[in-house]
Amino acid sequence: MNLVQPFTAAGAGTAEPAYLSGFGNQFETEALPGALPVGRNSPQRCAYGLYAEQLSGSPFTAPRAANERSWLYRIRPTVANWGQFRRAEPGLWRTAPCAEVEVPPAPMRWSPVPIPERGLSFIEGMHTVTTAGDAGSQAGMAAHLYFATRSMEDEYFYNADAEMLLVPQQGALRLATEFGLIDIAPGEIAVIPRGVKFRAELRGGSARGYVCENYGGALTLPERGPIGANCLANPRDFLTPAAAYEDREVKSLLTVKWGGTLWQAEIPASPLDVVAWHGNYAPYKYDLRRYSPVGPVLFDHADPSIFTVLTSPSDTPGTANIDFVIFPERWMVAENTFRPPWYHMNVMSEFMGLIYGVYDAKTGGGFAPGGFSLHNTMLPHGPDMSAFEGASKAELKPHKLEGTLAFMFETRFMQRVTAYAAGLPELQRDYGDYGQALQRHFDPSRREW
Repeated sequence: MNLVQPFTAAGAGTAEPAYLSGFGNQFETEALPGALPVGRNSPQRCAYGLYAEQLSGSPFTAPRAANERSWLYRIRPTVANWGQFRRAEPGLWRTAPCAEVEVPPAPMRWSPVPIPERGLSFIEGMHTVTTAGDAGSQAGMAAHLYFATRSMEDEYFYNADAEMLLVPQQGALRLATEFGLIDIAPGEIAVIPRGVKFRAELRGGSARGYVCENYGGALTLPERGPIGANCLANPRDFLTPAAAYEDREVKSLLTVKWGGTLWQAEIPASPLDVVAWHGNYAPYKYDLRRYSPVGPVLFDHADPSIFTVLTSPSDTPGTANIDFVIFPERWMVAENTFRPPWYHMNVMSEFMGLIYGVYDAKTGGGFAPGGFSLHNTMLPHGPDMSAFEGASKAELKPHKLEGTLAFMFETRFMQRVTAYAAGLPELQRDYGDYGQALQRHFDPSRREW
């Protein structure tokens, strides 16, 4: 049980986060001693005059292993801290299904999009690049860029459509949530479950990053299979916030994403008023540099699925709604092997971003930190000419890829590009031609080349 100080009257900015370790655990934490009921969830009168409220991330009758819910003990129940909602301007946020433009079947890549100079909160700065599936049927995803040039002040948000995976690329954020405080910076991620209220604050200058909006099953750790009990993302490295609360009687703005539409209402007080909570449905963070990669130690290049950090399962065994995959620092040691990713066409579609460094399959330039690419369903892709020629002729001694971190949102659905993304000046319109630079090496009279 964790005892932490409440937010100050000024908000979360002067408090410090505290965390509970483990993935999917049944946590209990309180910011005031005795705020958690003992031996029951909903006593006749809660301590300190609090209200008991359950937040369910799964149906009540979901199997025990998949059942997600938390009990929150708060100053006001959500229904009392509510208002008359009106439709809000969505800006450049889009939700599947969304078919704004048609693009030809080709790989696509964008240079980093500069952070706008105008004032944008984390929510105002959400720019959708692709959508896939159907949010209403709880299948698929959307890939966004986020830009933040100001903190949210007396402004709060929750997403009823989707779970949100945040991947910072530049600048740090503090996420003040109902469950407590989370700080994230480039190299880390955070997951905010659907229905969880939060406010995003800047921790320094402006911020830029990526968001995967997951309409489907909650992200979970992938099965390790023959790898066994260790390596990849270890549960103990995931951190969930300990209870912390705001007691602020000030008019605030609550934005809700519901049914693909943004809705806003004025509410009488901060909704981050949870003094204690227990359960397994909560936001969390993870440091991607703690990921323990595995790979081939003799020959051949393994499937990229060995780099899966989190997965959103679908109804089809072995086929993910979403896989969140990273390409971190690692040793390359395979002998007589082309070490970068091979050329392929894939039933899955791949949205890729680069957090820092150089991605080993694209060494010819053009894929810079903050940039992103899309290799859609059944479209060909692979190393560029520079990567192919270099890897084909390199001396195959042990080599460490250092100072690099790329990631991929992979889904079984075709990803549709938004009008915003298709019209960006950062779109590299000749990227789909990179394969034409590959040289012909075939010579039937010579086996070795």
